[in-house]
Amino acid sequence: MNMTVNTTTGDANAFDASAVHSTGAMSTAMKTYYDTELLENARPRLIFTQLGKSQFLPAGHGDSVQWRKWNTFDKSLTPLTEGVIPSGQKFGQSAVSVSVQQYGDYAAISDRLNLHAVDNVLLGAAEEMGAAGGETADTLVRNEVCTGTSVLYADTLDSTGAITGTPSYRYQLSADNNRLTPDVVNKAYTFLKKQKAPFFEGNKYVAVIHPSAAYDLRSHPDWMEAHKYAAAHEIFEGEIGELHGVRFVESTEAPIFNGGNLFDDSTAYLTMTAYATNASSTSVSYGEVSANRATVSDVLTNAIGEALVGRRVHYYDASATALVGTATIVGVDVTNKYVYMDAPISVTWASGDKLYPGEGGNSVSGPCAVYGTLFFGKDAFGVVDPEGMGMEMIIKDASQIGGPLNQFSTVGYKFETAARILYQNRMVRVESCSAYSTVDEAN
Repeated sequence: MNMTVNTTTGDANAFDASAVHSTGAMSTAMKTYYDTELLENARPRLIFTQLGKSQFLPAGHGDSVQWRKWNTFDKSLTPLTEGVIPSGQKFGQSAVSVSVQQYGDYAAISDRLNLHAVDNVLLGAAEEMGAAGGETADTLVRNEVCTGTSVLYADTLDSTGAITGTPSYRYQLSADNNRLTPDVVNKAYTFLKKQKAPFFEGNKYVAVIHPSAAYDLRSHPDWMEAHKYAAAHEIFEGEIGELHGVRFVESTEAPIFNGGNLFDDSTAYLTMTAYATNASSTSVSYGEVSANRATVSDVLTNAIGEALVGRRVHYYDASATALVGTATIVGVDVTNKYVYMDAPISVTWASGDKLYPGEGGNSVSGPCAVYGTLFFGKDAFGVVDPEGMGMEMIIKDASQIGGPLNQFSTVGYKFETAARILYQNRMVRVESCSAYSTVDEAN
């Protein structure tokens, strides 16, 4: 068995941790103390989690949860006919289900590190585990809500701030011309209001925003004027302010999309020499083949070929000077320079056509980061709270886990959770660039 143990000089692999002793367990008081440390350091990271509809899962009731929703009725605008019973409407429910999964991690601390370190190693590990556990739990929720189907792209602005267009694809977002503005916030609010999304407390919607996107919004004169005389009244953890009926909550876990160049450090795209939607190739170096095959002129090394699998791409039609489709690369043949994609693109190849990276935006220096600001109405998504399997601190002292010579103890966390979108029409993701788009990496 291999186990990484943190020691006074770095880290080492435990040789044998098979001998576990039952003596020397942590006292109840100390267990409570470290559990408190875990939760206090996890709670500030649970930004997305606090906005979901919490669903309690009692112990002994399986590992899945089902949310049931009543179907709505249509308006009845036809006058009744005297003496005639109307046909009526059907009434029923739909359901959304999800199963909880277990997550956790730990660190091993050597007896000498624990004994000789100036600082309280166990307490420090508990604090950092709490932070990591909170970020893990919140990122799992974030990943679910990022699958929402409603997306708005920030308008393209010229040097005077006038709107010159609105992108249709993420790649068309520019680091200099597609920032998050109060007008885009107003559009997101209007979208949710037209979808009849219910409000949170105070008749407001809530948005989770990355600090880099918040920088642009908070620098705008409209934001500064709105907060010039406003008194602070925070409801949510991480709340930074309100604009156009939306309360903004800041989180570093708000999504950043930035896939980087497809080819090399200086070339964002792959240049195509052919394209087919009925290819019958069987040759593949990485991934799998498909009927949708692009042939490229670029020299594909093994490293590039392997890295391309799973990348999102946009098809650039040179004759139309436009992006005309999007797909995911599922396989690469480096020898024949074949790139296989999961979806066909309805275009006839012509010289100059390219595959552009589809995860991020663009700048004069190449692909750049795009930020997803997620706007929610109440109960847009649900989060499961399983009884007995919430965030738990687990500490094993050296006599319990440290092997034949009691050489290390462990500090870790464990929890179960699950999240699921309940109403697609109660959420929208606004994608924009920022002043930090050229330096921020995907998260």
